[in-house]
Amino acid sequence: MANRVELVFDFVSPNAYMVWWPLRDLIRRTGAELDVIPVFLAGMHKLTGNAPPMIRDKDVKGKVEYSMLEMQRFIARHNLTKYKLHPQFPFNSITLQRMLYAADQDGRGVQFAEAMLPLIWEEGVDVLDPASIGEAVARAGFDAKDLFERSQTEEVKQGLAANTDAVVERGAFGIPTMFVGSTGAARDDYEMFFGKERLDQVEEELAKG
Repeated sequence: MANRVELVFDFVSPNAYMVWWPLRDLIRRTGAELDVIPVFLAGMHKLTGNAPPMIRDKDVKGKVEYSMLEMQRFIARHNLTKYKLHPQFPFNSITLQRMLYAADQDGRGVQFAEAMLPLIWEEGVDVLDPASIGEAVARAGFDAKDLFERSQTEEVKQGLAANTDAVVERGAFGIPTMFVGSTGAARDDYEMFFGKERLDQVEEELAKG
């Protein structure tokens, strides 16, 4: 029986924020386990030829406007009233992602993501200023100095790059991508779901016997 959700994750994606809270509710409701897979979204786009929707679809009449309508519907449905588009979006998330990778090495990736998401997507913390990032990480209850120092190591840099390569090999091309399967199962046996609108399908997969 499927009992695990792996969420491909980069702080730069507004959809990472939006999917997080209803996904966490789904995880609590089903008793499943949640893992984050820290990746570098810009690297995923380079590897797959993908691009952010507002760039990819800018010449398609009506498509960007409809995407914004769907986003507003999702916000209303899940009561994400604190969400604010980050003033520096699209920002370079590489340092944050490396810190997330380091936190995940400690078994605290989910906690780090959950603590930082509101600071970024509700409070608009300055993600381009190392001091502001450090203060935010400390506010989130983590050792900012330790995570930052580790984020500069080759082990963490290469680990994040390897994660990015690996999810693309599994079929991922954007965020949010969710892989649903059973603890201990081969990666090939996990089902992939893309998009925050696929949460119902994720729950159905978890409910299968």
